[in-house]
Amino acid sequence: MTVRLAIFDCDGTLVDSQADICAAMDAAFGAHGLAAPERNATRRVVGLSLHEAMRQLHPDGAHDDHAALTQHYKDAFRARREAGSVAEPLYEGIAALIEELVADGWLLGVATGKSDRGLAHCLATHGLTGHFITLQTADRHPSKPHPSMVEACLDATGADRAATAMIGDTAYDMAMAVNAGVRAFGVDWGYHDPEELVEAGAEAVATSMAELRALLRGME
Repeated sequence: MTVRLAIFDCDGTLVDSQADICAAMDAAFGAHGLAAPERNATRRVVGLSLHEAMRQLHPDGAHDDHAALTQHYKDAFRARREAGSVAEPLYEGIAALIEELVADGWLLGVATGKSDRGLAHCLATHGLTGHFITLQTADRHPSKPHPSMVEACLDATGADRAATAMIGDTAYDMAMAVNAGVRAFGVDWGYHDPEELVEAGAEAVATSMAELRALLRGME
């Protein structure tokens, strides 16, 4: 029996977390005495590991500057979470899609630039933790588009590459899928334009949950 695996990105694919990410980024740069990045610049680095994101947002900084910004960001996001200010709403239809995939026998995973703690909190908030059998984060892997997170999902599930799809909203997700030799499906409700996803290797870009389900159904 073929083991089918759908690996989802989190920010911009499962949940719309841009408001919380931008607020924490603004706080991090402020704590470091720097002007906050433009919101679109912050959106464009969502999905990368934090250190790589800081390197791109503050290219003139040294390694220690990027490390300090990373810690400031973590502190700011944690403070927002502890204050009950983090929302990260699910995109409409995602919960139903996940339920349907599980019922149809798919195995599900997550490959995200979030931390272990951040991902666990996000999934638990939405009651989705039990649906995902492999969770890979930036805490234990190189930044996307390195294929390490996808490789770990494959190892954890025993799924075949040909029966595995990476689903994400950024060029980093699509390039990671290509680098790992799995199917690459983009979604247009996240943080990169569809054209960028195609250029990075997306086979198709879904504009709705129904289109995404149809893409996955084509693998069944």
